[in-house]
Amino acid sequence: MNIKKALLSFFLLAVSASFVLAQEKASPAMTAEGTAGGAKITINYSSPAVKGRTIWGDLVPLGQVWRAGANEATTFTTDKDILVEGQMLPAGTYSFFIIPNEGSSTLIFNKVAKQWGAFNYDAKEDQLRVNVPSEQTSTMEERLVYRVNSGGFEVAWEYGKAAAKIASAN
Repeated sequence: MNIKKALLSFFLLAVSASFVLAQEKASPAMTAEGTAGGAKITINYSSPAVKGRTIWGDLVPLGQVWRAGANEATTFTTDKDILVEGQMLPAGTYSFFIIPNEGSSTLIFNKVAKQWGAFNYDAKEDQLRVNVPSEQTSTMEERLVYRVNSGGFEVAWEYGKAAAKIASAN
């Protein structure tokens, strides 16, 4: 009888564990990849959901450095030197931050690639900062998403979107 109870307990524990593992993470790890400016671009980020919240100006304050995702800082990797909005970004991996504002945003490529959020962000380690237009769209993006295309990359979440142009540095 004790063996049956032990097996039943083990079975219930295994079933419970499988349900927990099957649940979607709150901010799953995502990767956006593509070629822009002749370089392979890879953006690794954690993708939070809106979940009925107001994102811009509330959850993500305007005018402040934001980690551009959830959990660890988003990373931006280019395998070749590129021009982002006409400014040189050497090949490498960078942490990527955004200072969102109405009408424009500042995109930041920081030399310290491994960081938890923006808690230890140091502007002295910035490799490049560029200002880009940001806009409100009519399309709702429930999850934060990055897209790389031949002309550059974009980031979109809720009803906000910003894009940067990328060209070859050669």
